Formats: sequence, C-alpha cells, structure tokens
Amino acid sequence: MTVAALNALAPVVLLISLGYSLKRFRVLDEAFWPQAERISYFVLLPTLFFHGMATADIGELPAGRLSCALIGSTLALSALIVAARPLIRTDGAGFTSVFQGGIRFNNYIGLMMVSGLLGTKGIAYAAICNAALVPTVNVLAVLVFARYGEVRLSPLHVLRQSVTNPLVLSCLGGLAFHMAGFSLPFGVEPAMKALGGAALPLGLLCVGAALRFSGIGGWAQPIFASSLFKFAAAPVITFLAVRTVGLPSTPASVALLYQSLPTASSAYILARQMGGDAPLMAGITAAQTIMAAATMPLTLGLLASG
Repeated sequence: MTVAALNALAPVVLLISLGYSLKRFRVLDEAFWPQAERISYFVLLPTLFFHGMATADIGELPAGRLSCALIGSTLALSALIVAARPLIRTDGAGFTSVFQGGIRFNNYIGLMMVSGLLGTKGIAYAAICNAALVPTVNVLAVLVFARYGEVRLSPLHVLRQSVTNPLVLSCLGGLAFHMAGFSLPFGVEPAMKALGGAALPLGLLCVGAALRFSGIGGWAQPIFASSLFKFAAAPVITFLAVRTVGLPSTPASVALLYQSLPTASSAYILARQMGGDAPLMAGITAAQTIMAAATMPLTLGLLASG
C-alpha cells in the first residue's frame, strides 16, 4: 500500500479514536454530541458537497457511469441480502439492522479518504457517490423497515425521507448551480470552504463518540452476516458493476471504496425511529468500524494506484 493511502487512513483512525475517548471519559458534556451531529449533517456536510459540485470540473468526471455502477450494485446487493433472510437467525427487527449494515456507508470516512487521496477532485467524486447512493439506500432501507420492522410506513413517508435528505439536496443543488454557469459571490466561497472543512474532523469525532461495544458478543451471527455482505459481497458485486459500465481505474476505485465503507452511525437513529433493533444496529456499526481498519487498506491501495 502506498504512502498516500496510509496518510489518508491514519487521520480517520485517529479522529474516530479521539471521538470515542472524548465520549467515554466524558471530556465534553453529553448534550454536545447530538448537537454536533446535527450541525455536521444539516449544515457542514451539505455545504461541503454543494461547494464541491458547484466548483468542480464535472465535465471530466464520468458521473453517469459511476452513478449507474453504484446504484446497480446496491440494488443487486439488496436483493442478495433479502434472498438470504431465511439463513439469518434473527427476528424481523434484527434483520432490518443486518440489511442497513450491508448497504449503508459512512459518509465521513469515505469523504476523508477520497479527498485525502484525490484532493478537490475527490470531493467532487464523493458528492457524485452521495447523490447516487443516499437516496438509493434510504428508499431501500425504508422499504425493508416497512416490510420487516415494527413500524408500518406509507409510500408518502418513503418519498419524503428521500427527497428532503440534506445531502441529496446539496449535491443536486450544487450540480444545478454549476450547470447554470453561476459562480459563487466574492467572500461566499471562502466561507463555504471553511464550513465544509469543519465537516470532516467534527463528523469523524461524532462517529467515534457514537460507537457502542456493549453486547457485541451476543450478536455474533447477525454481525457476521451483515459484515460479510458489506466487506465481501459488496466489493465483488461492485467490481462486476464497474467492469460492466466500463469505468476508468480511478472512478472505479472510488466506487469500490464507497461500497466497502463501514455502515453509518446514523443507521442507529433510523433503527430507533422506525421499529428496528437499535442495540443490534449499534453493535454492527461498532464492529464494522473496527473491521474496516483491516479491510480498507486493500481498497485504499487500489484507489491510490488508480
């Protein structure tokens, strides 16, 4: 693995570890973390994606083929997980957590790695990945909750969850701004750049603070199943997808990286709100975040050599 890949991975591990330590030793007030998550998710990260899409040279990027590969591989992976439902020893609520663990991805880890390796272009790639994946995984997850969870959801609720997502809106808004030929006003761009720059460290600290390791030993089978889908099935399916659409090496590696990321800590909140198994979801998130330290270097090496 190259030095560039190691440099991209090291700050991710350090910041997540710092966030976990700050939360465990109660260095900051407990009320800080939910508010930090909110400002990061609703303000900082959308600003970063809007700025990245609005200022990037998108014409050089194979956005259509990259999106097709990501959406196609996610749909195929979801079908595989649902088909394997009889083999997973858990109830319906537990299966929703296994499913989320298999298809969701951690924005902050992926963005930190891609931007560390590819710079400004990496942020544009990350914005494309989010624009394609966020609505896809949200719709699929909500549909699975509607089928297997303890809360029954209407089609209108599924649609509203997707179209009001701040990450999707910021990506599409930045793309529309760019395609219209607008430029950011004097003074606005550096302000947006500063806000976006704060998204990554704060987001990774929140990832660490959200980790919960209690009870992991009692959920060995569903955690193993979810991680097998995430770290084995997803990369293989994505590799086939990027070959099918003919992606060049760098965007193909970005797609593989995003589909190999550990699941997002926000999955715990969704499980709690929609009738899933929230404690199991917390265990899956923690276990996958630790596992990713071993599985991501291989994918990072591929990205760095692209």
